[in-house]
Amino acid sequence: MLKQNLTFKLSQKLSPQQIKLMKLIQLSTLDFEQRIKNEIEENPALESGIEEKAFDFENQQDLEFPQNYSENNDMDIEDYLSNDETPSYKLNSFNYSSEEEEKSTPISSHTSLHENLKNQTTVLILTEKEKIISDFIIGSIDGSGYLSRSIDELVDDIAFTQNQIISSKEIQDVLNMIQNLEPPGIAARNLQECLSIQLKRKPKSDDILIASKIIDKGFDLFSKKHFKKMQEKFNLSEVLLKKGLKEIEKLNPKPGGSISSFSENNHIVPDFILNVNDNHISVNLNRRNAPELHISANYKEMLKGYQSSKKKSKAQRETVQFIKQKLDAAKWFIEAITQRHQTLSLTIDAIVKFQKDYFLSGDEKKLRPMILKHIAEKTNMDISTISRVANSKYIETPYGTFLLKKFFSESLKNLEGEEVSSFEIKNILESLIESENKKTPFSDMDLSIELSKKGYSLARRTVAKYREQLNFPVARLRKEL
Repeated sequence: MLKQNLTFKLSQKLSPQQIKLMKLIQLSTLDFEQRIKNEIEENPALESGIEEKAFDFENQQDLEFPQNYSENNDMDIEDYLSNDETPSYKLNSFNYSSEEEEKSTPISSHTSLHENLKNQTTVLILTEKEKIISDFIIGSIDGSGYLSRSIDELVDDIAFTQNQIISSKEIQDVLNMIQNLEPPGIAARNLQECLSIQLKRKPKSDDILIASKIIDKGFDLFSKKHFKKMQEKFNLSEVLLKKGLKEIEKLNPKPGGSISSFSENNHIVPDFILNVNDNHISVNLNRRNAPELHISANYKEMLKGYQSSKKKSKAQRETVQFIKQKLDAAKWFIEAITQRHQTLSLTIDAIVKFQKDYFLSGDEKKLRPMILKHIAEKTNMDISTISRVANSKYIETPYGTFLLKKFFSESLKNLEGEEVSSFEIKNILESLIESENKKTPFSDMDLSIELSKKGYSLARRTVAKYREQLNFPVARLRKEL
């Protein structure tokens, strides 16, 4: 039997405008710059000019920022034409200071990994179909240089997006060509294939042959560091095994990393620029991050012309409705950018104040334990908003350029009862692992004991968590012959 019940449920949902604003906040400077460019191209009612907005956290000026803007399709034309009813902040984005000092960060002209590979394919003799396959393969290579999609998935991708039926063999043939490009090991589907490709491209020698046997026929034993079993399987002495392993150590497990990391490091554009002068800290929003936007005067003139017209045809009414929609979108975008800058300014202000001792000295030992909740409480913003800022924004300091999330860490107590940052403990843990005897590396329990000797009491599970965050494998996999 079917029954109908009436129930009431209270739930919170973000409006489309709020979702768009959150996405704007999360964008990096380069992506934000592109987003503004796209908006200007799509909306002729929006115009721009670029100035700079400086933010000094110690001499902060209280600014009045607008509330969320909501669209109103029934808004009277007078609302757009009256300077009294339309506050100036809704017609301009005040994101600059009176200072004209040029503050820009040079960007390297080096090509990315994908651009590099595409440039190399120009020397290959490819059919039109093979070019499509090549583009899809290259587009599916991750930052480490590995092919992130299986051949079957690539078949489906090409069929769905290009409406072309491609066989697995055709993709494999093009993949073989891509795997012959530089750097060696590129487009491998796993670590074993990556290392195997690199060894095949090295000049033949006895040591390379041993290394190839280990990777091609004993990879499981190699990955688990079962040296004795490898000696038995391949009938090798310890000396010969060491020579083979030494050749493997010369290989690059992340062939795309050298190009990707170089490109990324040189393409980082900081969202904030911090300076320290005479024990005084100031933070500027990067001038690239702060364009001045305003409503097109031409569009307002068009509305005035419509208003003064005695006869209003259907075409004119449709035109003015289109103009109003564009003005609504332009006003909202200007306001969203203002709110974005307010969010970034308040967040960086709170972070710099919280970590003032570090920013004055650059001494990492002075980093205080800080979690997202601390900054959320100081700014009266949601933790998710702080997370979006911290995970995607860079700050340039006299000590280097860092992702903001670097300054967040857990709070722990040393044996003297003093609160210390997990960042400090991770540095010590990293030092212990790097200086250990690789023939008998420290277990997590050993590391816990070593940290205790230095005044930090951590459980084995906590040590294991920090070790994984530092990208160190377990002791067994750190062992060397």
